[in-house]
Amino acid sequence: MMGIDPKDLSDAQLLKELETIHRTRHDTLLHGSTEALGAHNARMAELEGEYLRRHPRRPVAPGRTREGARARVK
Repeated sequence: MMGIDPKDLSDAQLLKELETIHRTRHDTLLHGSTEALGAHNARMAELEGEYLRRHPRRPVAPGRTREGARARVK
């Protein structure tokens, strides 16, 4: 594991870490080494997994479901 264990982050810290990793994703994909991309993937999975563990009933926007996406195409 890299960085602080996501379980040890406060909610505010977890959200800040998620914002940062999502913001840097594109550059890492385009310009990072294979090792950097692997580390980025692993850390993102850790952070997102912790967020989902804490918020299993988070609100889901209707347009972000398969049914909602299909409705947009029509």
